[in-house]
Order: sequence, then structure tokens, then C-alpha cells
Amino acid sequence: MKLNSSIFDSIRVKPDKERATQRNTPQCEWEGCDRPGVHRAPKGRDQEGQYFRFCIDHVKAYNKSYNYFNGMDDDAVRTYQKDSATGHRPTWKMGVNSDNFAAGGSKSEPDMNDPHDFFAGRGERAPQKPRRKVLALEKRSLEALNLTETATSAEIKSRYKELVKIHHPDANGGDRSCEDRLREVIQAYNTLKKAGLC
Repeated sequence: MKLNSSIFDSIRVKPDKERATQRNTPQCEWEGCDRPGVHRAPKGRDQEGQYFRFCIDHVKAYNKSYNYFNGMDDDAVRTYQKDSATGHRPTWKMGVNSDNFAAGGSKSEPDMNDPHDFFAGRGERAPQKPRRKVLALEKRSLEALNLTETATSAEIKSRYKELVKIHHPDANGGDRSCEDRLREVIQAYNTLKKAGLC
């Protein structure tokens, strides 16, 4: 076989395991130790991502004496522990950053993109209270009092008093011809009262 043959590339010899581990494994960084340092131990605060390499016996000894807060006073330790609840990220109280929409409400950030004008004129009108859906019986009762669905409680009460005064037999000199209309008004008012509209 020729040395420049496409089949013959080169001779590869599997290295001895002992020599390979000695060559690739760093030595224990403990003073006076010559064993391989296969175990990592953190270097400490403000050196995150950096490690010592120790043998098993020395990494155990290092871990027993390791104190992340070494050199910090009690207040600094408490502050660090409190900040660790949020991952040491800044947080703000609710409402602190709402200056953009305070008082006038029309301030807009120059970098804010609002293509559909959702925030245009914000704060110009008071928020409307959601209206309650009026059921069919309540609608008929309001019609009996000659009122619309948007009538307030005060309007309903005043209209009821007005219609009772008009249709009551005592107000008509004892005439009972309006008695059916009076009964209809009273029944309509009671329905609206049970529904909570007045």
C-alpha cells in the first residue's frame, strides 16, 4: 500500500487513558496538592462564573468553610436577600410611572405608536358607568310610566308620584274611570322597585 493512497490516511494510536487524563485535567489548586483538580468550586462574590479546581478532599474542605456573604455587614446581607426575591432586578411601586396620563391625560410619549388613536383624548370625558340590561317586563313597566330605558331612579319616582296624583279617584272628585290606569301605574312601579331600578 502506498502512503499517498486515498484509503490510507494516517495511523491513529489510541492514547493511554492515564496520560490523557493527566494531560487534560488541571492540577488541584490547593496549595501543596498534586492530585488532579476535577471538581469546581466558586471563587466567591463578584466573581460569578469563575471557579477553583480542586480534588475531592479539598473541594469538601473548601465548601465547608465557604461563605458567600463573607465581608458584608448585616444590613448589606439583608438588602441582598430582599433584592434576591425579585432576581436583583429593579421594581417600581404601582402608579409611579403613570405621570404620562396624569391630570390632563393627553400627554403622549413621542416614541409611543398609536395608529388607531386609542389613547387620543384620554381623560376628556368621565368614564361612563355600564348600563344594566333592561328586561322585557321592566321595559313594559317603563313604557307604562311613559319613560325611556335610560330613566334614573329619581325620574321614575317623580313620574310615579305625578301619575298617581293625576289618576287617583280622590284627585278626580271620586271618578273611578281612571282606576284601571292607576292600577297599571302602581303595578309598573312595584315591578321596577323589585328590579332595583328605583
